[in-house]
Amino acid sequence: MEAQQAKARKFVLNYGLLLGILLVTLGVIMYVTNNHLDPHWSFMLISFAIFIAVVVYGIKAFKKENAGFLSLGEAIKVAVGIGLVAAILGGIWNVLLATVIEPDYMEQMSEFQREQMIERYPEMADAQIEQALEMTATFSSPWVSFAMVLVMYMLFGLVLGLIAGLIMKQKRPYDV
Repeated sequence: MEAQQAKARKFVLNYGLLLGILLVTLGVIMYVTNNHLDPHWSFMLISFAIFIAVVVYGIKAFKKENAGFLSLGEAIKVAVGIGLVAAILGGIWNVLLATVIEPDYMEQMSEFQREQMIERYPEMADAQIEQALEMTATFSSPWVSFAMVLVMYMLFGLVLGLIAGLIMKQKRPYDV
């Protein structure tokens, strides 16, 4: 008699929603504390720690539910799925922030980037700064940001799933 295998979908949704809610909450905190344009490095560190903890715990919970067995493919599937669900929630937050909550967000970001360029590269001509800002503007629309967050979270999930899967994998014994 073969043991019942756990379904990854439940873990992907539960832990993906948890990760997404935690990262959106961190985004709201950044916005409320006026750190959304130039976040402190600690926000990035906290984001990575939360991402790693939730994905690894999700894989571990899946393994426990799966009678202690885990393949590398299952670990990657769970991790990438968690990243995908979290990315959708995070992307929705970014689009809402840039279009509804702070409609002039893109202009604020552009002005902030201009100030940073002038500060870092005082010898740069105004025409060069404008050209750099125009190029940056094409990649900073809310929808392009949404797509980039989606790809980034899934890639980070892939790497985490690979590492955690290699560490936690436990092959299921085969019936003869």
